Amino acid sequence: MAAFYRSGLSSAGVFAGPLAWFVSLQTKYALVPWVCANKAQLIHPVTLASALIGLAGAWLSWRAYASSGSASQDPQAGGRPHQFLAMLSVLVALLFTLVIVVQGTAAFFLEGCER
Repeated sequence: MAAFYRSGLSSAGVFAGPLAWFVSLQTKYALVPWVCANKAQLIHPVTLASALIGLAGAWLSWRAYASSGSASQDPQAGGRPHQFLAMLSVLVALLFTLVIVVQGTAAFFLEGCER
């Protein structure tokens, strides 16, 4: 398991970022009736947890990018596609994490119960 965290997973960000955004958005929509009825703000913890999942995917992809640096020098290793996928995964995860945070900031100004 330690080798997994050391070497990373090049496609983790591609899956973790969009999945975290999807779960965050659906959870927030599902919580609106309960939040309006109980006047309890649960949007912020959902935003924080989803952003952390997106950042974890970016971190795993970054670890894969950093560990594939030596493989790119060897023409037999085929390291360039892995580096590209890892960097693309980092950027996708960071983009979706930014979307999660921006959508979550609306809860600071709006309750969700306005009609």
